[in-house]
Order: sequence, then C-alpha cells, then structure tokens
Amino acid sequence: MLKTLGKQLYGFRKDSILTPCFMILEVAMEMIIPLMMASIIDDGVEAGNINHIYQMGIYMVIAAGIGLFAGLMGGKYGSRASAGLARNLRRAMYDNIQTFSFANIDKFSTAGLVTRMTTDVTNIQNAYQMILRMCIRSLISFVVAMCMAFFISPRLATVYLGAVIFLACILIIMIPKAMKYFTQVFPKYDNLNESVQENVSAIRVVKAFVREDYERERFSKASNALYGMFVKAESIVALNGPIMQTTVYSCILLISWIGAKMVVNSELATGELMSLFTYCMNILMSLMMLSMVFVMITMSMASAKRIAEVLNEKSSLTNPENPVMEVKDGSISFEHVKFNYHETAEEPVLKDITLDIHAGETIGIIGGTGSSKTTFANMISRIYDVSEGSVKVGGVDVRDYDMETLRNQVAVVLQKNVLFSGTILENLRWGDMNATEEECIHACELACADEFIRSFPDGYNTYIEQGGTNVSGGQKQRICIARALLKKPKILILDDSTSAVDTATDARIRKAFKEEIPNTTKIIIAQRISSVEQADRIIVMEDGAIDGFGTHEELLANNEIYRDIYESQTSGSGDFDEGGDN
Repeated sequence: MLKTLGKQLYGFRKDSILTPCFMILEVAMEMIIPLMMASIIDDGVEAGNINHIYQMGIYMVIAAGIGLFAGLMGGKYGSRASAGLARNLRRAMYDNIQTFSFANIDKFSTAGLVTRMTTDVTNIQNAYQMILRMCIRSLISFVVAMCMAFFISPRLATVYLGAVIFLACILIIMIPKAMKYFTQVFPKYDNLNESVQENVSAIRVVKAFVREDYERERFSKASNALYGMFVKAESIVALNGPIMQTTVYSCILLISWIGAKMVVNSELATGELMSLFTYCMNILMSLMMLSMVFVMITMSMASAKRIAEVLNEKSSLTNPENPVMEVKDGSISFEHVKFNYHETAEEPVLKDITLDIHAGETIGIIGGTGSSKTTFANMISRIYDVSEGSVKVGGVDVRDYDMETLRNQVAVVLQKNVLFSGTILENLRWGDMNATEEECIHACELACADEFIRSFPDGYNTYIEQGGTNVSGGQKQRICIARALLKKPKILILDDSTSAVDTATDARIRKAFKEEIPNTTKIIIAQRISSVEQADRIIVMEDGAIDGFGTHEELLANNEIYRDIYESQTSGSGDFDEGGDN
C-alpha cells in the first residue's frame, strides 16, 4: 500500500526532502535559544556583564530569524509536496479508472469512486503534510530537547522520561480503537454521496412523485450513520487532549518543586532551570503534536487502503502482445459463445450463441426484457470477454485486436446515452474530434436531428446543460446517433436508441442508414417490431439464447415468440408512440 502511494510522489520528491531539512534547521535554532537565555541569566545578569547580554541578544535574534526563514520554507515546500501528491493520486486514479472494463467498474460504486478521489485523497494530503512538517519537527524537537535536558540535569529529565512512557502507553491503547471506527466511516461516506447523487440526478422524478420527504429521511439516515460513527471515533481521540494537558501541568509542577530545591541547594543554576522549563514545554508540546499526527495517520490509513484498491485494480481486459491494428470489415461471427458476469453463476447469461452476420447487413434483435440483447451486443465491442467460445469481427477474434482500434470501428448508441456540458458541436465531435462543421451537419441530417437543432436560437452552438437536461429524450437520442455516425464505424449498434422518437422519424433514420452507409453493419436492438421488420435478418432472443434467426416473413411463419410480439403490437396494444417525443 505505502509503495503504491509512494510511486505518486514523482515530481515532488525534492520538495519532500527539503521540507524535513528546513524543519530540522528550525528545530536546531529553537533548541539553541534556551541555551543562550541561560547564558544571559547566568553569565550576563547575575555576573553583571552587559556586553555578554548584548552579544547573546544579537545571537538570539539571528537564530530566531534563521528559524523563521526555515519555518516559512518548510511550510512552502511541505504544501507543494502534499498538494502535489494529492494531484498525482487523483490523476493516477482517474487514469486507471479509464482503463477499467465493465467488470472492474462493477466492483466500485460511482459514489465510492467519488469519495476516494475527494475525501480520501484530502485525508492523505493532510496526513502527508503533517508527517513532513509536524511529525519531523516534533520528533526532532523531542529528541534534541530530551538530550539537552539530560545534559543539564539527568535528575529532572527523568520526569520527562516518565511522562513520555505514560503518554506512549495511552497512544498505543487509543489508536487501534480509533482505527476500527475510522475504517468503518468511509463506507458511510459512500452511502451518503450515493444518496445525494441519486437525489440530485433524479430530482425531477422525486418532485413528480412527491417523494421529497422520503429522500430527506433517506439522506438523514445516511448522515446520522456517518455522524454516529464519527462520534465514536472522535470520542476516543478526544481523550488525548485532557490526558496530554494533565501530563504537561503535572510535569511543570514536579519540575518547579524539584528544580526550586535544587537551585536553593546550589545543585542547579537559575538559568539552567529556566532552560529546563523551555525544554519541558518543547518535549510535551512535541508529544502533543505527535499524538495529533498519529491520529491523522490512523484516519488516513483507511483512506490509503481505499485509494490503493483503485490504483492496484487491473483491467480484466488487456491487449494481446502483438495486437491487430486494423478491422478489415464489419462481418461478425459468434462461435458457441457462452458468457457469465460472475464465475460462480450457475446459469450463463448467454447460452451457446452461434451465428454469422455479413458485412453491411442490417440485423434486428428483438426479445423480452432480460433476454440478454444488450449483453449480446457488448460482446462485439469487447466490453466483456466471453466465458467460452469466440466472437470474431472482420474474421479476427476480438481478443486479438488492439481494443482502441476495435472500439473505434464499433459505434454504440444506447437508449440512455449521455450528453456532456458544452455546445452541440462539441458533443458531436466526441465521435470525431477533427470533424468539420459540414460533416457534423450531414451526420445530424442522417439522424434526423438537423431540423430541430436549427430551430434553436444558437443552432449548432446551442449549449447543452449537464446530462442534456435542456433537450428532450428524442432529441438527445438523435444527437447521440449523429455522434456515433461521425466515427464512420464499420459496425453501428443501436441499443433501443430510437425508443424516444416517433415511428415516422424512426423509419426516416433507418431509411437514411440504408442509403447513406450501406457498407456499415447495422445492429438494431428494439422492443417494437416496426424498428426491425425491414432489417435483412432478425434475431429473436429468449433467456440468453437465440430462439429464431431469419427475415421478417420467415419468423412470422416459423417463430412463435416473434409472431406473438408482432400480433400484440399490430393489434393496437403495443405501439403508442406515433405522437411521441421529438
């Protein structure tokens, strides 16, 4: 875990080294000053040597100035190092997440990943800065002050040693107990973020169904669970303060009592006693700071484990050693394909799928909910790897392709596609970042999106709000279809992506595809017969298996499932979208 996080210090190792160096210099100056004060009292004030007082005073000012400079520089480099580590951690997690397959993503919730990249990274940043500055400073200060105290008076220094042993025992008892609760806190953060994320993204649904009270109660439960866990953890940590303060004042009283007797008995000089008081405060304040650092480290260890989980997660899909870098055509072949989302699943999601699709064909896929239509399509672009058998595109097993090459030639349009914040043109150029405006317009004409886009005051420069909330469902789907067409793919998969448009517009889109991209293999997944009946061939899926494969007429004659769907929809009970969303 520490090795994983340590790799992310690249670019800031120099700052990480300079920070403790400046902290050591600052501590050195602080440790010299009490000796100078003792010299002023013993060799200056009591001896009546005014020159010595001036001389030591100048040295103290110089030492204080050097200490101030070292402290400022330590703060500067410490902030750079910790902020740099946080930046690198977020970047490394984000970059690694981009390589995840769907199987990897299924292991982490969206809210959990957000918490890891925000709260958890902030904890690591704070802990690292405290280690570089506070921990180094207090540790060096403690060691030097203890040595100086034993040098001046071993008898009085024994009091400090007893306090140190006592406080160390308290920390050893406290930290494991606090750690147990801090480990449980961050999953609660995930639940809280998930509640907020779902509520905000679905705020229209919440209001439409008047579920504000339910959502408030749900958020309150998540918030109270987090509150309760923090209270338990912090109540243990909070004991550190009064125990430390009690120990500090007890030490001061003991040193005052014993030290005063030693001064009276001429066993200790007055200036030395003053120095011991200063070292006493240095030692005990160092212990207090160290205890704060240990608490922060305890809390951040849970965060470090969660971050390391993301950084160490390897994609279940990888490129072969010598990948194929060109997709010959859009032909597709399934050879005895079986697929399970989980190895322990009793029944496969896809069951012995075998079929051949020719390049340029239009293939319809129809079936009931849960018949694995989308899973079938995911195999083509290698979103998941098959459990058994093989899927070939252009005559080559998809596992032999460079994944970026394959996915650039397989465009997928989902029913719930996402538009990003930015103009319509910027969203379209996700398909081809170098596409000209004319190419974008032509793609929109094919997707029947040009007309409504031009009706906007700003046309293609219309700004799309986050998630595409300022366009209708049908408009969003058509922009996403145009975006996919700009990839100029060899295979185009429409996964129920015209469900929000009326049947007339759906027919126009399919007609444009047939005329404009005849060499592109088109796979249309749909719930309604009208979307697939003109396809060259139609796949009927049932419970993860192919129940029928043929033309519209062949399936009407030979396939009971297809015939039932056709009759239910054409009888007027299944397709009500003629006046649908545009």
